[in-house]
Amino acid sequence: MRIQQSICYPLFKPADMGLEVLFQTAAEIGYAAVELWGRGEDFEDIMGLARKHKLAVASMSGHASLPDGLNKRSNHDRIEGELRASIDLAAKHGIPGLICFSGNRQPYQTDLEAVEAVADGLKRIAPYAEQKGINLNLELLNSKVDHPGYQCDHTAWGAAVCERAGSPRVKLLYDIYHMQIMEGDVTRTIREHIRWIGHFHTAGNPGRRDMDDTQELNYTGICKAIAATSYDLYVGHEFRPKGDPMESLKQTFSVCNQG
Repeated sequence: MRIQQSICYPLFKPADMGLEVLFQTAAEIGYAAVELWGRGEDFEDIMGLARKHKLAVASMSGHASLPDGLNKRSNHDRIEGELRASIDLAAKHGIPGLICFSGNRQPYQTDLEAVEAVADGLKRIAPYAEQKGINLNLELLNSKVDHPGYQCDHTAWGAAVCERAGSPRVKLLYDIYHMQIMEGDVTRTIREHIRWIGHFHTAGNPGRRDMDDTQELNYTGICKAIAATSYDLYVGHEFRPKGDPMESLKQTFSVCNQG
């Protein structure tokens, strides 16, 4: 299946460009979707512009606070409430996935105890996500460079959470940039864990920039491998371009347009 590509639009929007022009340009290039991080006062306007240009909204944050997340059981009541509200909003607007966070490591927890805590937090809201058809995507992030202390920093750890949660709607957000930093072996890992993956993010490494010849990841090959699996959702680009954002959008689309 051909890769469906999306953009985390705040990273690609020049200060002097209106959002409608950005969305129109992305659609003309061939992008299928845009992505949100938060839900500000302009949320409904953004939804309207996306619909106008026949762009889906692929993903948005499901709950507050990346470092203070699901591995703390004291957060479960708060996060369950936030996720319930986000699920309702996602279902209303056809957004397939919500981003969830493990939080940073706690000194009183073993890795296994943290797996159990995160899974138990997700199990509380998973039946509602199943009812509404929304994925809860636990994000894999690197703890080496960008997010010191973050717990869900290896694919096997995230997959253990998904397995323990036992819901078809509890998935992983596999960020290729972050996992290249933490463990490498990206293509094999994707193939072996594709059943757990509900969304992808991309960026060049090192630098979290464009997919050019200064970085070490072969995104053409990676996207060919994704396209050869059963995965049918989105591959979202989450990097800040080094040069002209519109040229970067065109180049990135070409590199990842596999299937």
